[in-house]
Amino acid sequence: MAAVDGDWDVTIKSPMGDQKAVLTVKSDGGSFSGQMSGGLGSMDIASGTVDGDTLSWGMDITVPMPMHLNATATVSGDAMTGEVKAGAFGSMGLTGTRK
Repeated sequence: MAAVDGDWDVTIKSPMGDQKAVLTVKSDGGSFSGQMSGGLGSMDIASGTVDGDTLSWGMDITVPMPMHLNATATVSGDAMTGEVKAGAFGSMGLTGTRK
């Protein structure tokens, strides 16, 4: 199992306040699949890539409006930090801890 695999409790610092979710990561070489589930529903990870300890992925949300998000996060032990880019809304911080 790669260092990035597992279930992560993540918090995204959104303009609507902290959004908590669970990010599931299942890596396969240089790519990964999984999903993020939380207060805004559940979305599948699209185009997930793994480069060492760095994850990059996309997500399509429908709440509060349809939008494509691009996320990057770096894993260090049982912690993750990164950002989510939300189009015109700019970047939002992302933090997480392994469950």
